[in-house]
Amino acid sequence: HRDGIDATAIRAPAPVIQFQYVARMIGGPNRLDTCMLRSALALALLFATGHAIAADWQLSGYVETDATTADATRTRHRGSSSVNVNRLGFYSDLTYDSRSDSWFALSDRGPGGGVISYATRVQQMRIPFNRRSGSIGQPVVIRTIRFEDERGSTLNGLNPALLGGRPDVLGNSFDPEGFAIGRSGQWFVADEYGPSLYQFNASGRRVRTFEIPANLQPRTATGALDYVAGRSLVTNGRQDNRGFEGLTLNASGTRLYAVMQDPLVNEGASNDGRRSRHARIVEFDVASGRSLRQFVYLLESIDVLNAIDPASDDNFSATHQGRSIGLSAIHALSDNEFLVLERDNRGLGVEATAVPLHKRVYRIALDGATDVSALSLAGSNNLPAGVVPVRKSMEIDVLAQLRAVGADVPEKLEGLAVGPQLTDGRHLVLIGSDNDYSVTQTGAGEQYEVCVNRSTGARVSDVPLDGQCPQGMTRVPGVLLAFAVDFRKPEK
Repeated sequence: HRDGIDATAIRAPAPVIQFQYVARMIGGPNRLDTCMLRSALALALLFATGHAIAADWQLSGYVETDATTADATRTRHRGSSSVNVNRLGFYSDLTYDSRSDSWFALSDRGPGGGVISYATRVQQMRIPFNRRSGSIGQPVVIRTIRFEDERGSTLNGLNPALLGGRPDVLGNSFDPEGFAIGRSGQWFVADEYGPSLYQFNASGRRVRTFEIPANLQPRTATGALDYVAGRSLVTNGRQDNRGFEGLTLNASGTRLYAVMQDPLVNEGASNDGRRSRHARIVEFDVASGRSLRQFVYLLESIDVLNAIDPASDDNFSATHQGRSIGLSAIHALSDNEFLVLERDNRGLGVEATAVPLHKRVYRIALDGATDVSALSLAGSNNLPAGVVPVRKSMEIDVLAQLRAVGADVPEKLEGLAVGPQLTDGRHLVLIGSDNDYSVTQTGAGEQYEVCVNRSTGARVSDVPLDGQCPQGMTRVPGVLLAFAVDFRKPEK
């Protein structure tokens, strides 16, 4: 990028991939000792050197969790609406907490497109794993924490127009998609509705709201805020419900980085974000709560992705570029380098979709990238002269790994987190899928179970909530992928 070369034209060799598929836990779960903290410090020091590192990723586990699994709220409820009370929800984001040796998994705005009331929450989990192989067992929810505002009122997955009666006021509408844990145990949560960024205490009570840059806020042609409308009305700011999708703290704990799922609605050719490759990464100062810089991240070109299966009858069109390809998660390796999860919107999920082409983890570096917080990228799919995007290289093709072992490919891989160190010095890295509670709804808000035949691809979406799927069909599960990753291998 420093030489003005398109990243899609020249690629570094892909990392050496070793395949190992472990369908079940080998041996019993292992508790970590004090070396866990030393492991985290060692990883931070490793990437603080600034040297190029090519990690080895080894698929070590694939675990599915049934869609009807309950969380730990112990809520009792009668009738078919129980799905809206304590069905688990899965990995809209995923974070490992070394202090408690547990994982925090976000449930998003609930089973529905923001049209059904749902008390938003985060799940604290134990995920058993083998410290030699990196294989994992079935997650166990040990605590479910509901999000509350400063007065103790529950934050709700309903969109602002339905919850508060005004599309221009967020109120307590909340769509949590990114989660990070601070050094003092405080939580930082990125919201997609705004986009917004909040700080919570460890009991789920909101204590601070961060300042959001004006260029990200969804506004109509008259300049009015509108958090609900789509492209027909919103002409500036984030695309409809494609705000902050991932969040991480840097290694020093001083900066937060939130990734926009897709380009802004007004950026790209014809001022149409659906045509753009330019997603934004937004930097925040933890101490002041203010945004500092924005960087451009180049999404993979649909030309490159379509070339994977040129005979397909369902390749991506021009307006899929900034709509069907997007960022789902970010995880800091140092103050400068990060892992990001980039994916298409295809695979096993609540919608009948085409064959997936793109599920990858990339490593990015911020040094040398241009701050574009004061720049508009509207009017063209090319970056302005002199604007340098973040440096980007592929770490692992997750789709290729799943196909190599014959596993189903989840539609929405959304959570990514580096966990504890294994006995041989590798790290356990988990990637989780959001199954949308295996529920869909009509335009009037009536909800139904989604049932799929995973052999034929057939699906039905008219089963009443909590009803039984037809014979041979199942609900869409939540999926955890485990990788044993050697971050110490120097680049050849």
